[in-house]
Amino acid sequence: MFHRNRQGVLRAMFAVAMVVMCGRAVNAATQDAGKPAVAPAPMPTAIQTAKRVFLGNAGVDSMSISTFRRSGDINQPYNWFYLAVKNWGRYELVGSPADADLVFEISFAAPLVGTEKLLTAAPYLRLEILDAKTHFLLWTIVEPVEGAFRKTTWDNNFNAGVTNIVSDLKNITGETHIASK
Repeated sequence: MFHRNRQGVLRAMFAVAMVVMCGRAVNAATQDAGKPAVAPAPMPTAIQTAKRVFLGNAGVDSMSISTFRRSGDINQPYNWFYLAVKNWGRYELVGSPADADLVFEISFAAPLVGTEKLLTAAPYLRLEILDAKTHFLLWTIVEPVEGAFRKTTWDNNFNAGVTNIVSDLKNITGETHIASK
């Protein structure tokens, strides 16, 4: 009877996996080599030149409203985002859309994703940037928020999501590039 020890089988499987991964990496690199480089499209100038911003609270979805109620802050996405933008100091926050150059609408959702047999929540923060004068949607930023069972972990994960939204906002305003020059 043919018998292999467990280590030998694992080594063989690892070797095959490495060969396959290396082959895929070489294949991907050679396919991308023939494609022309695509220059980034221009950003809406209103995002980069705006001085005054009105923050709107677009709320939370029905899947997560009870969670925010239990935590005691149904407006947590708005409150935390407001504080982050205020601390950033890039924009003057105004109390009316009529006084603003841009409107930032922050919202939170946790849709169920998966298959018939296994559904899980996929929470995320969504920031929509609108031109205050035309009400035209200029840009949307979506950042996932890692789920958690403990409140402390949730607060850390939620804070990371807000931090990532503001970081993405800094990138599209060009502030990140200015700071690195």
